[in-house]
Amino acid sequence: MIANNPNLVSWINVPENSDFPIQNIPFGIARLQDDQCFVATRIGDKVINLASLGELGFLDGLPFDSSVFKADSLNALMKSGKSGIRILRDRIAILFSKENMELQNQLEAIMESIYEAERVQMMLPVQIGDYTDFYSSKEHATNVGMMFRDPANALLPNWLWLPVGYHGRSSSIIASDVPVRRPKGQTKNEGENPVYGPSKRVDFELEMGFITFEGKPLGEQINTEEAEDYIFGLCLFNDWSARDIQQWEYVPLGPFLAKNFASSMSPWIVTLDALIPFAVEGPEQNPPVLEYLKYQGKKSYDIHLEVYLQPEHGHESRICRSNFKYMYWTMAQQLAHHTVNGCNIRCGDLMGSGTISGPTPDSYGSMLELAWKGTKPLELLDGTKRAFIHDYDTVIFRGFCENSGVRIGFGEVKSQLLPATD
Repeated sequence: MIANNPNLVSWINVPENSDFPIQNIPFGIARLQDDQCFVATRIGDKVINLASLGELGFLDGLPFDSSVFKADSLNALMKSGKSGIRILRDRIAILFSKENMELQNQLEAIMESIYEAERVQMMLPVQIGDYTDFYSSKEHATNVGMMFRDPANALLPNWLWLPVGYHGRSSSIIASDVPVRRPKGQTKNEGENPVYGPSKRVDFELEMGFITFEGKPLGEQINTEEAEDYIFGLCLFNDWSARDIQQWEYVPLGPFLAKNFASSMSPWIVTLDALIPFAVEGPEQNPPVLEYLKYQGKKSYDIHLEVYLQPEHGHESRICRSNFKYMYWTMAQQLAHHTVNGCNIRCGDLMGSGTISGPTPDSYGSMLELAWKGTKPLELLDGTKRAFIHDYDTVIFRGFCENSGVRIGFGEVKSQLLPATD
C-alpha cells in the first residue's frame, strides 16, 4: 500500500506530532457553514473536499462513481469494500505526495478543495443501522465484578469463553462537540423504594468503535481469519453511562436507559489499513478459546488512549492513560462471535469495544473505576474533586499510534454534560 509508506511526505504542511500525516488519510463527513455535506479526508491541519476533487477529475478511474463523495454519510463509499477504499487511499497519497510535481502545477485549482480545519464543521460520519457494544476488557470486567459481586469470583462464568455483548441504540449516537443531557430514570438505595430523578452517577466509558463494510447474508458467518476484511476502520467512542440507573435496571436483561441516552463518536474514521503497522499480539487467552474463536497473526493494535476532564471554567486534567492492546477479546473474535449464529452484518454497523481498562489504576477507562465507586475521588488541576461527572464538565478522549517515526491519530471526541431538564 502506497499510503502506508513511512517515507512518504506531503506537500501540505504537517505540524509536528499531528494526528494526520499523509500515511493516515482518514475519512469523515464535513460541511462549510450552511452548505452541503461532503466526504472529506485530512492531512495536517487541512481538510480536503473529495467531492470537489472528484469534480475536478482528480479521482477519475476509481472503482466507484465520484457521486459517492457528495453525501452526508460514508455509507455509499464503504459499499466499495476494502479493495475500493485501499485504492482511494493510495490515490490520495499520490496526489498529495511531494513527489507528485504534476499536481503541484495545478495548485490553483486544487487549493479550492482544501480548507483550514477550523473552517469546517465535522458531522456524524456514518449512518449507523445497528450498534452492538461488547464487554471485552478483562481488567474492566474484573474491577466491576469486584465492586458489585464476590471479589474472589469477579468474572462471570461465561466471560473467559466468549465476547460478551449487547445490542445498543443507534439513534442516540452523536457526533463530537454535541452536548449530552444528564439522564433521568429510576434509582434505588439499599433498603429503600426506588425513586425517579436525574442520575447522580453519570460516567464516561473509554471505548473504541469499529465500522463494518457490507457483511455476509443472513445465515452465514464471518470467521476470524476473514473478519478484518469486513472492518472499514476505527473511531474514538464515549459510551456514556448512568451507573445508578444501570445498577437498578440491568437484571435480568442488561443495560437499557442507563446506556441509550447518548454515545459520542469522533468524526474521523481511521481505516484498518492505516493501522496495519501498529498491529501487535493480543493478550494470552486462558482457558484456550473454542475453535471458531481461534486466529493466526497479530489482531490487536497498539493505540495509546487518553481521557481528559475539563470543568466549565477550568483547564483540562488528564485522568486516564490506557491502550487498545489491553483488550482481551480482539475485533476479529468479536465479529466472528457476533455472526457465528448466522446474524447478518450490514454496511455501516457500529461495534463498541467495551470499556478499555489497563492493569494500573491510572489506566482504568471509567470514573467508576478511577474513583473506585466514588470512594476515591480524583483531584483535578483546579483543586476540585470528582467521583462522577458534574454538570458542565467536558469529557475529551484522544488516541494515537506511533512507531518508525510515523504517528497515526484519531483526533478527539469531546462532549459536555448539561443539567437534566426540569
